[in-house]
Amino acid sequence: MEGVDHKRAAAPPPPPGLGFRPKKPSAVATKLKRSSHMSNLYTRVKGKVEGSSKPSRPERKPRFGAAAAAAGGGKQGMADALAEISKRSVYFQQIEEDVKKYAGAVKEVKIAISSFKTSDKAELIKFNKYVESHLEKLTDENQVLVRFEDFPHKKLEALRMAAALYTKLDTIANTLKNWPIVSPVAQLLDKADQYLSKIKLQLDALERTKDQDTKELLSQNITFDFSVLTRIKELMVDLSSNCMDLALKVGMMTGQISL
Repeated sequence: MEGVDHKRAAAPPPPPGLGFRPKKPSAVATKLKRSSHMSNLYTRVKGKVEGSSKPSRPERKPRFGAAAAAAGGGKQGMADALAEISKRSVYFQQIEEDVKKYAGAVKEVKIAISSFKTSDKAELIKFNKYVESHLEKLTDENQVLVRFEDFPHKKLEALRMAAALYTKLDTIANTLKNWPIVSPVAQLLDKADQYLSKIKLQLDALERTKDQDTKELLSQNITFDFSVLTRIKELMVDLSSNCMDLALKVGMMTGQISL
């Protein structure tokens, strides 16, 4: 048509369903640049560990012993170097000496632990002391015991756990039983309340794991008597009652409490 500026004419609307979609940023704009410095550093380190056939830089070759083997032999060279360092270490020398010196005692303990079975608290604690009297002599228990094939590590762990738990619960029971019921009453009530609250949290935690702990200990032929928990709860009630009795007596004597 005449008089119409075709350049300025409005563009036709987009077809239905094809709205405006912003252009995605180009891959060049979003892609992280690779650091050539980090890449070169990784290559050099990897070559030193695994033994690169084409080192990035010529390096002076070690002249002596396992160090030279480590530079030229890759992973095996590194293993040889570590073995040589271990041999020269005073710490590892002491471990090897312990393996030889206490071999008889460790084998004796190994057999004793493997065959140990009990449901008696006193016997378990006594046996644990016997075991510890031998193992405490070792420079590094774990490093020495792994040198002995089929050592019952799980049984040893179960034995220690049971002995420690018995000792802890006995200590709690004795503390509650022998708690001094003396004035000043306010201080007595405050200390007793704090201790009872602390013990209650520990007993609740033991109650939640009791079944699982019993099963794990039984798998190692150790029967744990959790009836001590009931005994401790009874002692907690006794302590609370004794504290209240003293508070009542003092209150009546001072006139603060009247019946």
